[in-house]
Amino acid sequence: MIAAVGVVVPACDEEDRIVACLGSVRQALARLPQRTATAVTVVLDRCTDSTPERVASATADWPEADAVLAQDFLARSETTVPGAGADVGALRALGLDLTLARLASHPADRTWLLSTDADTTVPPDWVSAHLRLAATGAHGVAGVADLDDGSHLPAKVLERYGALVADGVHGPRHEHVYGANLGFRADAYLAVGGFPLEGPGEDHGLWWRLAAAGYRLEHPSTLGVRTSARVRGRAEGGLADLLRSLHL
Repeated sequence: MIAAVGVVVPACDEEDRIVACLGSVRQALARLPQRTATAVTVVLDRCTDSTPERVASATADWPEADAVLAQDFLARSETTVPGAGADVGALRALGLDLTLARLASHPADRTWLLSTDADTTVPPDWVSAHLRLAATGAHGVAGVADLDDGSHLPAKVLERYGALVADGVHGPRHEHVYGANLGFRADAYLAVGGFPLEGPGEDHGLWWRLAAAGYRLEHPSTLGVRTSARVRGRAEGGLADLLRSLHL
């Protein structure tokens, strides 16, 4: 049985979306039994807008949530280039390290870690759905990510994206991996070395590590979040880059 749940949210200039994101995460965590320990870490990366202030306001009465400045922890890291910041894998890893430190009194095999993005909102049953699969013995769960509003995208882009998604969905299961909707047991995460710290595709990198180590992984096509349909994103190789490439 899972006794503790941790969530990491990297955020860079997300003033228009971060409040909705955190509100949805808080609502999902509120559905857990009171005995379940929770910890949320927002990793602020090179923000130049009001994201830090909005995070502070959204978490002021939420003691389980914390925000950290990435540069305070990664300034001496080899994954950080002066003026550029760390890759998103390093940001997620940092957030989870800090989250696990706050949940250290709970065994790693009874701790579930979740990753989402600051431009994403999760449904009220998001955490509960992950934990139902964890209760069946799953070590990792990769959900799906739907576009929150693609009305600004050309019809051909939506059609191409829809075809790509549909090609990887097979009834109740799918083949996709999104950092915006990823969960895993802490002992498995630690055993494989966590997220790759450098380069794009940190979500796939972690998933490949878990698969190679023989952990049981679930890909439910019914467990979804809603994420931004923008074409100028914050992370290299993310959904925004994919949507932009489909314009070609």
